Amino acid sequence: MEPRQANAELICEVVDLGRMDYAEAWALQNALADARGRDEIPDRLLLVEHPHTYTFGSAVHEENLLLDEAQLRARGIAVFRSDRGGDITYHGPGQLVGYPILKLASAQGMLRADVIGYVRGLETLIIQALADFGVEAGVVPGLTGVWVGDEKIAAIGVRVTARTVTKHGFAINLNTDLSYFGGIIPCGIHDKGVTSLAVLRGSPIDRASFAETLIGHFGDIFKRRMV
Repeated sequence: MEPRQANAELICEVVDLGRMDYAEAWALQNALADARGRDEIPDRLLLVEHPHTYTFGSAVHEENLLLDEAQLRARGIAVFRSDRGGDITYHGPGQLVGYPILKLASAQGMLRADVIGYVRGLETLIIQALADFGVEAGVVPGLTGVWVGDEKIAAIGVRVTARTVTKHGFAINLNTDLSYFGGIIPCGIHDKGVTSLAVLRGSPIDRASFAETLIGHFGDIFKRRMV
């Protein structure tokens, strides 16, 4: 496939993977990021839900995992070390997890990717999607992610490859069983809590409807035509 011209329309393909083990999704991300770095595929947004999983980021403090191996087995929780940024977080049923595979520098006409700007863009799109569902969310100075008051509703952890392609992304608590966050100190933050959209709305959230809203904001913020 010939590399796209710099002035060509930027397309982002959306792929909903349903429920997939973390390791399988991570391997898929790596393969797609390599292909995107070679301009063999367009940008992609992977949407997925994982079984109960704790993941370590590159800045993890292992003492923030509060369960021992026997407790992890009893609750059916897998643990993975990933190459994203950040500390420890939880993935599980009821979350909407997004893994954008975007080539940042080519989209911005820059030699180097604006990683901080990219993370701010992820926060903004989640805030806007939550607003469409009647929840006023925001950011906390000095902390990554999206918050409602002192409770985190969406975690963000990313990595950008040498070819300026993004991996990992965000996890939004829609209908999440928040008790699983009790097995960790989420993102290493001791003095703040977690919440979900279902808790805030008082009723279950339709995943497909929220995903559709999120995809629309993603296209607006990152200037892609979502297909």
